[in-house]
This record gives sequence, structure tokens and C-alpha cells, in this order.
Amino acid sequence: MEGQIRSNITVGSEVDIVQKHHQRTGELTTGFVERLLTKAPKHTHGIKVLLETGEVGRVKKVYS
Repeated sequence: MEGQIRSNITVGSEVDIVQKHHQRTGELTTGFVERLLTKAPKHTHGIKVLLETGEVGRVKKVYS
């Protein structure tokens, strides 16, 4: 699923995110969503989330 649409992501979803300092390399981090930080229904670069591990980044992939 796409990480650009807020309705695709719920608390507890397993996702791949790219953190701010990894944007150039595109390195992904996998984790579970603790909180959605983007209020808009869509964002072109991905919805920003907080993972349970405390990492913040934009969602690139949502596992169903």
C-alpha cells in the first residue's frame, strides 16, 4: 500500500519509513506505528509517523 495516503496507515501498522538523515541514501527502517504526525489526508513525500522505537520518518511502504 501507499504511504502517501493517511487512511492507509493506522496505529499498530507495520511500515517502512525513511528518516530525515537517510533521505539521500533512501535507507529504510521497518517498525510499527505508534502515532501519526501528519494531519493532512495526503502528502506527496509520505505521511510522517512516530514508530514504537521512537524513530520518526515518512512512510514509504505499508504492510497489510
